[in-house]
Amino acid sequence: MKSLNDLKIHLYADGADKAGILELYAKPYIKGLTTNPTLMNKAGIKDYEAFSIDILKTVTAKPISLEVFTDDLVDMKRQALKIASWGSNVYVKIPITNSVGLSCIPLVKELAQQGVKLNITALLTLAQVRDVAAVLNPNVPSVVSIFAGRIADTGVDPMPIMRAAGALLEGQPKAELLWASVREVLNILQAEESGTKIVTVPHDILAKAAKMLGTDLTALSLDTVKMFAKDAAAAGFKL
Repeated sequence: MKSLNDLKIHLYADGADKAGILELYAKPYIKGLTTNPTLMNKAGIKDYEAFSIDILKTVTAKPISLEVFTDDLVDMKRQALKIASWGSNVYVKIPITNSVGLSCIPLVKELAQQGVKLNITALLTLAQVRDVAAVLNPNVPSVVSIFAGRIADTGVDPMPIMRAAGALLEGQPKAELLWASVREVLNILQAEESGTKIVTVPHDILAKAAKMLGTDLTALSLDTVKMFAKDAAAAGFKL
């Protein structure tokens, strides 16, 4: 693997920094974009609709996922339909449950039947994938996002789960499995190895991957020693 251009998996950029979104959107190896309310809050965004519509003035030719942010399922439907109206390339992110654990599966089914492109998010179990697969519309594009990084955080290997999830979605020809919660460059390659269709990657890890992917390890070892020598000299250490 020499560069991000060599990846077979679809690489999405995950973030809410406008400059970063627009810069990455222009990269040929970036096939789509995702964001969420947490990223938007960290970026200091105060007006969700204004920010999203502003981004969509430029982001027109690649899919972008925008998430609902209410706990009330009736209002969630209203938000979803509004967000979907902003562009044909918009996928509406619906969490697998609301914040009190109430299933969003009935809403996913309703929206899918209405032809809304969905990104069902925050999945961590195969039971959740099975529930989603049962209600998707086979005629409407959708994304199923498993937070593989969060699975790994618990000490569980996400690779078997991602492979099994792919098998569960085989009956949904327009559903794409997405590896989310990328923590390091290696996760991108793991996602590709697992057979996952999409991996969404934070902007900072994309920058690291663009710089480091395919680097010769012997050269990297020498660079590391050079860094130690430079920093020791800068500190003025003496013995």
